[in-house]
Amino acid sequence: MTTAGSSTAVGRLIARSGEDIPVRTPRVPAREAAERELSDPRYHQHDPNPIQRALNWFWERVDELFQAASGATPGGWIGLLAIGAFVLLLVVALRLRLGAVRRTPTTAGTLFSHTPRTAAEHRSTADSHAAAGRWSPAIQERMRAIVLALEERALLTPGPGRTADEAAVEAARPLPAHADRLRAAARTFDDVTYGSRPGTEDEYALLRALDTDLQNAKPRLADAAHGSRG
Repeated sequence: MTTAGSSTAVGRLIARSGEDIPVRTPRVPAREAAERELSDPRYHQHDPNPIQRALNWFWERVDELFQAASGATPGGWIGLLAIGAFVLLLVVALRLRLGAVRRTPTTAGTLFSHTPRTAAEHRSTADSHAAAGRWSPAIQERMRAIVLALEERALLTPGPGRTADEAAVEAARPLPAHADRLRAAARTFDDVTYGSRPGTEDEYALLRALDTDLQNAKPRLADAAHGSRG
């Protein structure tokens, strides 16, 4: 091959090499250039805010959980919904049951929540509540007046930690004719105080009548002495 021919061949080879061999950009500079381009605020105008991204992540996890549960539950989604409905009914039933238990009267609480006043003071407070239609506190104050009046007459031993039921049982010894009414009054007190049941006007009227009758009742002296000793 002549010198001229060699030069021509080399030229063609260089030309073909320029056409066939792609231009290669180093990897690191290319990545940095892409990151700089993608960091442009134009590309992020419609991105969700951090709260929305957190919510999206949460709901994606919930969806995955339900998908897994439906796959493991016989019947798929229908079976899962049936189980969910059963659990909901169970929760409602337990709530109703626990509510009923909570409304059951309890005797764990004491009759007086503070230093006792006189029976007359409790009666006055009870009448004030009754005049305003506040029957629950009126019943509470009237029951306290009943117990304090018996203590003032030495028919009961003073006991700040005594419950309404205990007071009714002790008072029934010197006043057996009023035993049933005393127990009923104690139950009413427990219902409105610890059972969260609203008191009524009729219930207050019964306690007020009992208070009046007890003031005029004559005790059995032997039983009264036994009751005062505790």
